Amino acid sequence: MSFYAWGDYVSVAEKRRQAEQRLAKLRKQGQSIAPVAIAGRKIATSFWGQSWCSNLERYSDYAYRLPRGRSYVRNGFVVDLQIAKGEITAKVSGSDLYNVKIAIAPVKAARWKSVRRDCAGTIDSLVELLQGRLAKGVMDRVCREGDGLFPSPGEIKLSCSCPDWADMCKHVAAALYGVGARLDEQPQLLFVLRGVDENELLASAGEDLPLSKTAPSGARVLDDNDVAALFGLEMAETGGPDAPIPITSKRSQPPKRLSKRLKGRKTPAGMKAIVAKNSNSPAPSRTKPESTKPESTKSESKWVALVRVRKRRAQRLQAQRSA
Repeated sequence: MSFYAWGDYVSVAEKRRQAEQRLAKLRKQGQSIAPVAIAGRKIATSFWGQSWCSNLERYSDYAYRLPRGRSYVRNGFVVDLQIAKGEITAKVSGSDLYNVKIAIAPVKAARWKSVRRDCAGTIDSLVELLQGRLAKGVMDRVCREGDGLFPSPGEIKLSCSCPDWADMCKHVAAALYGVGARLDEQPQLLFVLRGVDENELLASAGEDLPLSKTAPSGARVLDDNDVAALFGLEMAETGGPDAPIPITSKRSQPPKRLSKRLKGRKTPAGMKAIVAKNSNSPAPSRTKPESTKPESTKSESKWVALVRVRKRRAQRLQAQRSA
């Protein structure tokens, strides 16, 4: 006497048709569903999706059930997949529509802190992180077996409404592979699932770094003499570390010098008014005593020479006219 009878064979095409009917029925009922659609033979094509699938396949506990799960997800039998903090729920079409629930423990605080510390200063862009375009050493650390972001079998609890006695039935395996496909589209869901914030990897970029990486080296710090030479400034010595530093430009000159230059020369009435006004204004504070000797600049010498030449020309013209 046989205690178990195999059901009638159902082709893959018929199973697909049944899955599409069940999917349409769920949509008609107004349920918010997110089916898993695979384009081509590869279940996952992005870094995070492929890394998730590779993590499943590295454990021998799952090896004997995973091939059927791959077939199910490729054929579109996962008609709904939802990912939340610490939980994956799915509806998988088979002989009937089965409900899958997978509980995943969140990453422990010490483990997450270790990941952040090891990646400190190496992650500058959240976009690069989610696209998996960081340095290989950083990505290997995040995906490392045992203390990375991916769960181990001991952190996963599986359940399915199907009559299969195995902990991981083909429906559960299909849902797990569906997560890999979903990470292609939404890689941030991995961080949501594990109960961590991916932005904290950016926030920890400046933490736990040696001082040589955060403080500028002495060779790159300009002293006061270099600053004065760079900007053409005279910097006075200060009385203490907190005293303000008076800065006087070499190009700026006291108004008294202007009156000395123009003294004894013929100037327009407007210029005389300006000179008189500036002579009455208080002179700015200086860091050095004013020199008593008059200073001559190149521009002043040229101006004086030009006046002399014009004066000589005027004398010659006057002499010619009188002759």
